[in-house]
Amino acid sequence: MAVLFQKFQKFVGTLAKSPTFAKDPRRLQFETDINRLFLYTSYNRVGKDAEEADIEEIINMASKSDLADQEKQVQENIHSQITNFCTFMDQMLLPESKSDDETSQQHTTPPRRSGLSLAIGRNAPPNTQVDIPETKPLTFAESRQRLKELMGYTLDLKPSQIPHEQAGRGLFVDGEADVGSVIALYPGVIYSPAYYRYIPGYPRVDAQNPYLITRYDGTVINGQPWGTGGETREAWTQSSVYRPHPSEARSETGSDRVWKMLSKPLEASRVGFTGEVLERRNPLALAHFANHPAKGTEPNVMVCPYDFPLNEKGMRAYIPNVVFGGVEEVKMKRFGSFWFKSRGESNDGQQTGPVMKSLALVATRLIRDEEVYLNYRLSNSKRRPSWYTPVDEEEDRRRWS
Repeated sequence: MAVLFQKFQKFVGTLAKSPTFAKDPRRLQFETDINRLFLYTSYNRVGKDAEEADIEEIINMASKSDLADQEKQVQENIHSQITNFCTFMDQMLLPESKSDDETSQQHTTPPRRSGLSLAIGRNAPPNTQVDIPETKPLTFAESRQRLKELMGYTLDLKPSQIPHEQAGRGLFVDGEADVGSVIALYPGVIYSPAYYRYIPGYPRVDAQNPYLITRYDGTVINGQPWGTGGETREAWTQSSVYRPHPSEARSETGSDRVWKMLSKPLEASRVGFTGEVLERRNPLALAHFANHPAKGTEPNVMVCPYDFPLNEKGMRAYIPNVVFGGVEEVKMKRFGSFWFKSRGESNDGQQTGPVMKSLALVATRLIRDEEVYLNYRLSNSKRRPSWYTPVDEEEDRRRWS
């Protein structure tokens, strides 16, 4: 199996040199990433008992299938893993004495105020009532351990092994995760480009917040409000946009004042989302703590866009995100067990349904009891932190071209 994986990795390393990719640099990097994700997640789905013919078939498909088909397969592969994860979470947290029908009947509880709801609006509607199901009284630490027993690995936060003072806490795999595994989910508030001006701190959104990440389609996820998770299943609701707390005030430079005069953050009160119930004891909802690797160290995960279909009601509590301004209504078409966005005109097998544009971290090699490293790919068009060493300067350039 090791020989087959070496052959597989060698092919992955030649992807960016392929003449079949788009000529536009940004598009080139996107296609390269999707191609890699197709290979890694397909390899994972085949399993450790794969034969050489299976690996050859995956490589052949990656060489010949078009980008749209590869995107669909990546979504299917990721969705399959997350479905299994959600099943494990149900086994851990839902009362065993209740049948499926009984657990679907949720009691009504006034929503708890939480960090995430504070980030997207401090004033909950007066008539908001959110159904929260009964769960077992497991702690976050107990959930972590139980997931490791069921899935073979879990996540932990410990002092980073990166030798610079700003590294802080790092994200660690506790156990063993094979290549192509979903290692972590990126939690927090999702902003589409239409709602950028509602991101806390706008326009200098990253000045005091290192937990922002952007998908290729421009969707921004703010992981800061999620923190390190919690000890219960909670209701997340809001009816107004974020208004900075006085304690968040900081000293301003002349440049900051100019930016504020030119473009003020919006403070409207009519933008929001309906109540959501999220499981805060989610051991995988810690992707925002993954550090960029130190010089000479290779990343062991990569970012994967994941459009979660919100018609999967039973999984919703374990997807650690809320969407600012409402979810997107798109045409959906069945592909295996996953509903993906359809660009065609045919209505055959299609239905209109919302998706949530989230992100996952996928292992690019076997990870065993070690720190998780993610290539941040910071833009080279502006000054980068002193601790940042590019993994691949050309990839950084293409990503932000």
